[in-house]
Amino acid sequence: MRTSDVFELLRDGRPRTRAQLADASGLARSTIASRIDVLMRMGLVAPYGGGVSTGGRPPSLLALNPQAWVVAGVDIGATHATAALADLSGAILVERRADLDVATGPEHVLGWVEQVLGELLVEQNRTVAELAAIGIGLPGPVEHDTGRAINPPIMPGWHRYDVPARVQRAFAVPVLIDNDVNIMALGEQHAHLPDVDDLVFIKVSTGIGAGLISGGELQRGAQGTAGDLGHVRVARAEDVTCRCGNQGCLEAVAAGPAIAESLRAAGVDVDAGVVALVRAGDPHAVQALRQAGRDLGEVLAVLVNVINPSVIVIGGSLADAGESLLAGIREVVYQRSLPLATEHLRIITSQAGERAGVLGAAALAIGHVLSPDYIEARSLALA
Repeated sequence: MRTSDVFELLRDGRPRTRAQLADASGLARSTIASRIDVLMRMGLVAPYGGGVSTGGRPPSLLALNPQAWVVAGVDIGATHATAALADLSGAILVERRADLDVATGPEHVLGWVEQVLGELLVEQNRTVAELAAIGIGLPGPVEHDTGRAINPPIMPGWHRYDVPARVQRAFAVPVLIDNDVNIMALGEQHAHLPDVDDLVFIKVSTGIGAGLISGGELQRGAQGTAGDLGHVRVARAEDVTCRCGNQGCLEAVAAGPAIAESLRAAGVDVDAGVVALVRAGDPHAVQALRQAGRDLGEVLAVLVNVINPSVIVIGGSLADAGESLLAGIREVVYQRSLPLATEHLRIITSQAGERAGVLGAAALAIGHVLSPDYIEARSLALA
């Protein structure tokens, strides 16, 4: 058994004695002791109180040390960015948010990331050597293996730009990149649904996308485009042209700009925004958002039958409008999905809200640095 296998027994944070680790692993206590010694030298494992004595000195307990390293999480949106440092449990230690237009290009945006992460490390009295990894979410399609955005519609200058290499000019650590909705799915699960292995996170905003977690693992698909629900065809959009050039896309009738346009066409003043109108009780806005929920439910009903999630989380700016959107989604999903698939299905709004992205970016980095391969490589470097 490798050092990383022993660490996996402690990763849940529950303190254990060396004897308990030996029983759980089947290894000799001398082997456990040597593996623990390596993990303690790495800082990942530390003593935790004392065990219950059965006579004589109480056995010492060992547990994951979440303060061993820090990771950075960066959520880059269309018009804002948030950067944070987190410990290995995912707890945010410090964060900073700024208005930042992604269309200004990668050099400007990533220059801000570099500067802010340096400042946050200083604020936390942490050195660059204590930074283990950086996770970044981008508001466009991402080729996960390379960390490069591919033809992102709202990100001029970012196509195939080497984001990891740019960030590693300042921080020589692993840099993990994913699209914003995958990051939000990870953040929601990590912070609020840690016991849920099968969930779908839906972002409903300027566009519509889904982050899919099945069997506890984020599902990206062959090229990283899994979950692109916004361009699935729906009946009500049959004659509507989408910004992608096709007709009939969900996004063309149910995303924020489409809802606003339909209200404008009906003579409603939408300067305050769709969410504000719904909160104020405008009947046209309430009905428009509920219909958008029905359109979304048409697509989600198929998804429920195909991947059978236990929770669907609705996030993004339109989720702030309250129950109107959810009511439309639930109406269609429960009507059209198989009864067994919906028997225990929950459809809820995001609890993480606008922090889902930065929490997920940190979770992405933590997943990498606590992975068996990474732990094993670090342990071998100490040998």
